[in-house]
Amino acid sequence: MEKVILKAEVRTETGKKAAKDLRKKELIPANVYKAGSGALNLRIASDAFNEVLHTKAGENVIITLKISGEGNIKDKTVLIKEIQREPIKDQILHVDFNEISLTEVLKVNVPLASRGEPVGVKVDSGILEHVMWELQVECLPTAIPEKIECDVSNLKIGDAVYVKNIIAPEGVKILTDPELIAMIVKPPKVEAPKEEVVPEGAAEPELIRKKKEEEAGEGEETAPKEAEKPAKEAKKE
Repeated sequence: MEKVILKAEVRTETGKKAAKDLRKKELIPANVYKAGSGALNLRIASDAFNEVLHTKAGENVIITLKISGEGNIKDKTVLIKEIQREPIKDQILHVDFNEISLTEVLKVNVPLASRGEPVGVKVDSGILEHVMWELQVECLPTAIPEKIECDVSNLKIGDAVYVKNIIAPEGVKILTDPELIAMIVKPPKVEAPKEEVVPEGAAEPELIRKKKEEEAGEGEETAPKEAEKPAKEAKKE
C-alpha cells in the first residue's frame, strides 16, 4: 500500500464562516478522529491534498500527517474517512481522517475489477455486468490492496462470479457476503420492432378501410331504387 506525507496545521477557528474563509485561501478544513478521543481540527492545502488523491491507492492511501501549530502535536498516520464535496463544482469542502495503527487490522472497501474478456462477450456478443464495484475487506493497513481483480475470461452467457469465487490477496479477508453475485454475463440486448407511426390527426388504416366498405354498401342499396324510378313514371304515361 502506498504511503504519502501531507502537511497540516492545527486549526483553532471553527464554524461555517471560518471554513468559508479557509476555502478562499485554497485551504481545506479537516478533522482527525480516533476512538475514545475528540476530533483534532486541522487545515490542509487544497493542491497538496488533490495530489494525494491521485496516487494509485486513491482514497485508501495511507497518509502521514506532519502537523504544525499549537500544542506540538505528534505526526499521525491516517486513512481518509470521508470527503465532502460541493455538488456542482465538485470542490472539496471538508475532509475527515481516521487515525490508525499500522499493527491493527481494519475494515475498508476496495475496488473490484475484471480481468480478461469473457467468451460470452467475445463470441456471443453478450454483456458483462458489474453487479459490484467494490468489496469490503479486513486486513492490516499496510496490506490494503489497490484493487482486487477477478478473471472473467471463461465466462459464457448466463455464467456468474460469486463473491466466494474471488481470490483475495495474501493477508486480506473478504467480508462481503460470499453468496452474492459480483459479475454476470448477460445475453445481448434485442431491440423491439418499431411500431408504425401514424401522423397526428390522420385516420388509422383500419378505420379508412371500414369507411370505404360502408360507403360501397350504401351505393349498392340505392342503385336499384334509382333504376325503378323511370319504370313507375312510364306506367303513369
